[in-house]
Amino acid sequence: MVTRVARHLTAAGIQALLENLERLTSDSHLIEALAQSQAASVEQQELIREIQNNESADVKEIAEAAAEAEPDPAKRQTLTQKLTHLNVVERIILALKGGREERMLLIRDRNKIVQRSVLQSPRLTESEVESFAAMANVTSDVLRIISLNRTFIKSYAIIRNLAKNPKTPLDISLHILPRLTATDLKILTTNKNIPETLRNTAIKLQRSRKILGSGD
Repeated sequence: MVTRVARHLTAAGIQALLENLERLTSDSHLIEALAQSQAASVEQQELIREIQNNESADVKEIAEAAAEAEPDPAKRQTLTQKLTHLNVVERIILALKGGREERMLLIRDRNKIVQRSVLQSPRLTESEVESFAAMANVTSDVLRIISLNRTFIKSYAIIRNLAKNPKTPLDISLHILPRLTATDLKILTTNKNIPETLRNTAIKLQRSRKILGSGD
């Protein structure tokens, strides 16, 4: 039924399907129908094209990610072999249904829809998201998605890691800055890796808090 009306869906309807990747990737005809939709936004069209992309994972990138994610050489080799020849849809399914080790690798996949699949996995834990938020080798898109998830940003550890991560988009970092504790804010003021604008704003916020505190 959904496949028959997919090409006539609104942008909101398309977004709902993109947020249910398990349903979307279960039917290749559904993906093809969405690709013909005139209502899809530019971003949605890009994501649909990425689902249709049949390229395998980059061997070098997978090996580098595995070296960081898995300390055991034997497990690392097994993971690398497992992921190397998977196409996009297969990597999406693995990101949704696989284990922690697969998610730690696939969050760094060059394909945006694979990255999103990791963050939609029902098996994903808060500690994993905390780790993702601290990674300087994930894309800014991953960090933005994390920041827009209401469940994720309830965690102070995730907020703190996003603020410290130089890859976090500046608009997000500035928005979450007031949520930092005095200790973490002070650390941020001396962090040379973050954008200068963020560091200067942190310094101003720290000063204003001291003034307000001295006035009590």
